[in-house]
Amino acid sequence: MVSRVRVWLNRTYAENVFFMDQLRRNPSDRAVEIHATHGDPDSPVLAAADTAELEPEGLSPAAYVEYALDQCARRGIDVFVPRLHQAAIAAHRAEFEAIGTALLAPPPEAIAVFEDKIVAYEAVQAIGVPVPPWWRVRDADQLLAAVEELEAGGHKACFKPASGAGGVGFRVVTRAPFSLVHLSGFPSPYVHLDLVVEALRQAEEPVDWLVMPRLEQPEVSVDCLTGPDNRVRLAVGRTKNGRRRGFTLHEQWLEPARRIAEGFGLRYLSNIQFRMFGEVPVLMDVNTRPAGGLHQLSLCGVNVPWLAVQLALGEDPGEVLPPFLGQDYTVVSGLRPLRAVSLPQQRVEGAALLPAVPAPASGGVEAAAQVLPL
Repeated sequence: MVSRVRVWLNRTYAENVFFMDQLRRNPSDRAVEIHATHGDPDSPVLAAADTAELEPEGLSPAAYVEYALDQCARRGIDVFVPRLHQAAIAAHRAEFEAIGTALLAPPPEAIAVFEDKIVAYEAVQAIGVPVPPWWRVRDADQLLAAVEELEAGGHKACFKPASGAGGVGFRVVTRAPFSLVHLSGFPSPYVHLDLVVEALRQAEEPVDWLVMPRLEQPEVSVDCLTGPDNRVRLAVGRTKNGRRRGFTLHEQWLEPARRIAEGFGLRYLSNIQFRMFGEVPVLMDVNTRPAGGLHQLSLCGVNVPWLAVQLALGEDPGEVLPPFLGQDYTVVSGLRPLRAVSLPQQRVEGAALLPAVPAPASGGVEAAAQVLPL
């Protein structure tokens, strides 16, 4: 009888409820039990798990590693998918292996390259992958110089933190005077150059920004599954052009993604994003973790989370080709149940304390974000 697999996801983003659902629906019908931890008691990830705990706050990376080792030992974790403190955890891979836990994460050296976007651009450029022009900016004068050079070349300038994820801090520079137009509709990423310069001049500490041209669509996000031998087993591009989403196996996107994944040892799951600079696809960002949209590859007939767990357990699936490419689709939001009571039990103002209830079965009431064909 094949034993069940126990998987832990630590403080991860809400979209990974789909990662969990796919593990349970693996094609081998092997039993999977999922443990989740998070700092937010209302995270959907906690509700979707078989067992869940709130994480302690304020732990240093070293202290968090000790916490993680204890979780793995107590919970009998077979595969740990770390997001929080990924690099620190990966540096202790041997200690996790000694207690029977495989890490679904790249080596710490690979993670370090892509924690800083400028280090990443320099590194991938050195292996022949095109990148957009960029400037590292720390003060107002450097920002002005970069913006003027970009505008002289006919480009819109944008900036974002040199380290960060999820588009946090991304802004597009504009010189258009502020008017009521800026107060209609939804907030936009555009910010007036004079306001940014003034904020920088008043700042007590330098910033660390990457300034570059605003890149054009399509955006292609290549999900890579890479073995411990640094050889890519699967690479599929997810395309985005406005609301329209689709898939591609075109080598103009897959070849540079493979070169990065294999060249830097981005083992297991990585996500490599490209956009257009003129007529040339250029690197936008590299994530050393599974993407939030990874589950969308199920529309191509592949269960990538399960393939990654197989690799982590030493069960190599070999090279995988999607049996088909799904039709174009769009993403809409839906409902996902939460645990009836936060972890640990908390009293809501004006309400009685309710008893805890078991986590819902996989799938819940409804997917938190469904994919619908166009």
